[in-house]
Amino acid sequence: MTHETITYEVADAVATITLNRPAAYNALDLTLAREIFAAALEADEDRAVRCVVVTGAGNAFCAGGDVKAFHESADRAGILIKQLTTYLHGAVSRLARSPKPVIMAVNGIAAGGGMSLALAGDLVVAAESAKFNLAYSKIAASPDGSSTYFLPRMIGLRRSLELHYTNRTLSAREAMDWGLVNRVYPDAEFRTATGTFARELAQGPTAAFGRAKLLFHQSTQESLETQMELEAQAIAQSSATEDFRNGVAAFVQKKPAQFAGR
Repeated sequence: MTHETITYEVADAVATITLNRPAAYNALDLTLAREIFAAALEADEDRAVRCVVVTGAGNAFCAGGDVKAFHESADRAGILIKQLTTYLHGAVSRLARSPKPVIMAVNGIAAGGGMSLALAGDLVVAAESAKFNLAYSKIAASPDGSSTYFLPRMIGLRRSLELHYTNRTLSAREAMDWGLVNRVYPDAEFRTATGTFARELAQGPTAAFGRAKLLFHQSTQESLETQMELEAQAIAQSSATEDFRNGVAAFVQKKPAQFAGR
């Protein structure tokens, strides 16, 4: 499959989706949103893929919606935005619900819909120079792309409102302190370190990762007793897998476990 605005590569069981409009700071136009959605589906369905990385080409992760396109389509901006969010929200949903680990590798500015996309990852790694900015209030817009779902759960309501009201920019280190980023790497080491991290996850017990991912998402809406029942069912399912048997045997024999994602 050929793409205009992304690159899609699979190596060592890791699918890497790279937003590839560097001259526009990887701003989301309709083509880019559509191709991110298609790539998310591809990575989710490919059994050879055991980890997904989303990153940006050039100096930006994603600068958000393509404001120039909004300006050029002012009379039909509502239609354009609804088309754009249909694909962006589809990609976010697919990545968030995928049983595979998803790493958002924020190599530069993540603003507006780009910050929203980053928040939807299971894990977020950032280059030292990366910055996070909601940006929506700058153009008198309300947030989209999942940020109003994930942000309050991660940092609370008041900080979420502060980011929107004040348009405050967070550095990579501040974002990590706030709980939005897992790891910050020096710029020169970012690509290599991200690749190493992704390969480590891809060689892990990825079926068990998927069950845990689902459980953590379910926990935001279930009672204690229901959540514990879901946990009991999931760990019982895990016990029937090849990875569980290998992991238990390796633990008893004091050897490193080898996992196949099955």
